[in-house]
Amino acid sequence: MEKIRVGIVGAAGYTGGELIRLVLHHPKLSISFALSKSQAGKRISSIHTDLMGDTDLVFSEAFHSDIDVLFLCSGHGESKRYLESQHIPKGIRIIDLSQDFRLGEQLGARTFVYGLPEANRKQIRMADYIANPGCFATAIQLGLLPLAKMGALQGKEVHISGITGSTGAGVGLSPTSHFSWRANNLSTYKVFNHQHLAEIERTLGQVGQTAGAKLRFVPYRGPFTRGIWITSYLSTNQSFAENLQAFQDFYEDQPFTHVVTDGELHLKQVVNTNKALIKLEQQGDTLIIYSIIDNLVKGASGQAIQNLNLMFGLDEQLGLQLKSTAF
Repeated sequence: MEKIRVGIVGAAGYTGGELIRLVLHHPKLSISFALSKSQAGKRISSIHTDLMGDTDLVFSEAFHSDIDVLFLCSGHGESKRYLESQHIPKGIRIIDLSQDFRLGEQLGARTFVYGLPEANRKQIRMADYIANPGCFATAIQLGLLPLAKMGALQGKEVHISGITGSTGAGVGLSPTSHFSWRANNLSTYKVFNHQHLAEIERTLGQVGQTAGAKLRFVPYRGPFTRGIWITSYLSTNQSFAENLQAFQDFYEDQPFTHVVTDGELHLKQVVNTNKALIKLEQQGDTLIIYSIIDNLVKGASGQAIQNLNLMFGLDEQLGLQLKSTAF
């Protein structure tokens, strides 16, 4: 089998850099171009310095259609504008990492499938166009999908807190992404109003009965670079054993999402991997769910590769058997 030819738009950012790293080490993929107008002509390894010795490729300035799949790693709103301004032949599959198509939006004849494999694996296998989920959305949904399926979210108020690394804000500088502000610091933002809530609510409603459910989400900026930690809790009518069994059954055949029953969770277990780890606790009639991921891998570029594997009929784990840095 010839290698699948990949084009990447917005290749100089964090998700673009992670995607390049994963594609370079994927046995069935090759990079046809990595487009960045701001860095065009520069060696990729001069910007993504972790790739020194791995590639001699340079950033390109222009799109060309001699590819099988196109990844869009630009900022929110830019993917739709790019697709509208650029002629993309029909046979090219598209995986968009922005939020532009996550709510089922269409672009002409293109309909984008929401790319959360744990919820939409069958649809992803048949899709030509994928809207990759948001990072917070991925971690939160993985902690709530089994409850949605069993109808346990109906009429419930779900309290969610989530802390994310600074890479979640993108490579562009802002006052809250500078080291001197972020280090030894903590802050909330978009409380109860985060943009990922819409895609979360939509997917949970498609998986199960969620009438009357209210998600109360408080996001935090964390003093670290990578990873997302989510703590969700809600009242439950089920025993702990029943809730645990529901999670274990739901994720039994999912290669990257694991329900942990021994030991304590910590972010280093998932950083640099495509894993999602979930752990449950129960205090009386309150169920507590911890769900953790790497925001740039399972929360972005790794999940995009997972979706590509499914779309092209490859082993879902191909190129994604990554090791975390435990110490």
